[in-house]
Amino acid sequence: MSVETATSEGVAVVASKPYSVALINDLLQIFDVALIFLLGLTVHFFYVYPQMPHTSSQYLVTLLIATIIAGLIFNWLGLYSSDVVFTKGLRAGRMLSALAVSFALFLAIAFALKVSDFYSRVWLTSWFLSSAAALTIGRFCLGYQIEQLARRGRFANRTIIVGTGPQADKLALHLSEYDSIRSRILGFIEAESVPADKKHYDHHILGGLDDLIGMIRNDKVDQVFIALPWNEVECLREVSHRLAMTPVAIRLAPDLAGFEFPDRSYAEVAGLPMLPLFDRPISGWSQYVKVIEDRVLAALFLLLFSAVLLVAAVVVRLTSKGPVLFKQKRYGFNDQLIEIWKFRTMYHDLADQSADTLVTINDDRVTPVGRFLRRSSIDELPQLFNVLRGDMSIVGPRPHAVSAKAGGQLYYEVVDKYAARHKVKPGITGWAQVNGWRGETSTTEDIQKRVEHDLYYIDNWSIWFDLLIIAKTVM
Repeated sequence: MSVETATSEGVAVVASKPYSVALINDLLQIFDVALIFLLGLTVHFFYVYPQMPHTSSQYLVTLLIATIIAGLIFNWLGLYSSDVVFTKGLRAGRMLSALAVSFALFLAIAFALKVSDFYSRVWLTSWFLSSAAALTIGRFCLGYQIEQLARRGRFANRTIIVGTGPQADKLALHLSEYDSIRSRILGFIEAESVPADKKHYDHHILGGLDDLIGMIRNDKVDQVFIALPWNEVECLREVSHRLAMTPVAIRLAPDLAGFEFPDRSYAEVAGLPMLPLFDRPISGWSQYVKVIEDRVLAALFLLLFSAVLLVAAVVVRLTSKGPVLFKQKRYGFNDQLIEIWKFRTMYHDLADQSADTLVTINDDRVTPVGRFLRRSSIDELPQLFNVLRGDMSIVGPRPHAVSAKAGGQLYYEVVDKYAARHKVKPGITGWAQVNGWRGETSTTEDIQKRVEHDLYYIDNWSIWFDLLIIAKTVM
């Protein structure tokens, strides 16, 4: 339904009542379930029924049960969450995984009840494959149609912003950049003692609260964002009290500081909404899993590479003067200095304890044996003892020397989030290393990319991620 809103400036704002995203998701669920049932019924009619017509009732009951199981699993795996409508292909990949899980569960139930031999394997296989194909094609076709509707703004809620100050402007800009599909800004409403311009980001000021309530009563608004400074408590209370009597969604926009952290969601603490900025990574049970992983793998690798360690130690000792091991202070967990161990790869009298000058390709300070040890990363193997001691992990951001530089600048001078690498224990190998960001840091981009990969690892840690990195390291 199209509506036209007259503003105080005589400018008309034309908007359409949006399609309900929840309704589209419900229709998508009905489409999935109905298609699965009808395909199973069709395959039965053409293949099973001509041979065994007396089994139709059993197959019909089975179809109903299996379809219900599929619908429940699809819901459980989040195939009908509010953002699915705006996902390309309507998450066809996840749908196929959910379908496979549903059929696997159905087979497990049939096997447990000892009735699996009753059903035709051809019917079951044909049902699964036809459902997978039809659902995939159907979802991509529906996804294309929904994408066209979204581009025309048919899912955008007609939105009013209460406020005309910097906070309202910031919100309008943010919505225009990140939520234009779901929110169509009709204009601003004055409700604060802040000088207002006649326009904000191409949107007009539509009047005061009385005008807004009139628009709502005439069904011209779907949602209202109150963008007033949080310290204006009385004004906020008055606005929210008046709008509470209206049947539209009312939201309190974040204060100006909240726009600096747009990727954070609010959490409730003691009944109050709080904005979590950072959580301790690898906490709770995960930290114990990580410790067990480190100790078990370190002991296993020491046993596996014991001969390599012994040969390397003998060769280093016999080919150049100096100790077998090189010990150096580096930054570890929580920015604390730890002493890491490596096989010595440089001439002892040329060793650089603080790494003021990083080792480069064809560096004259490196011994011939050291070149091989560095190229093969065998020089890092003594750090397995650091892992057993608890200073390091098998997988994590590589520890850097205190004076290490990139492009002539200290690492923390190049990357402002550099210290965030130290929220976890450093590792012998890491996500940056297996993606090619290892060795010499001759440019600032080298350390920027390393830190970028290290922070990605910290944010996405899992035991499986560690095992993937270990496998890539071996390769």
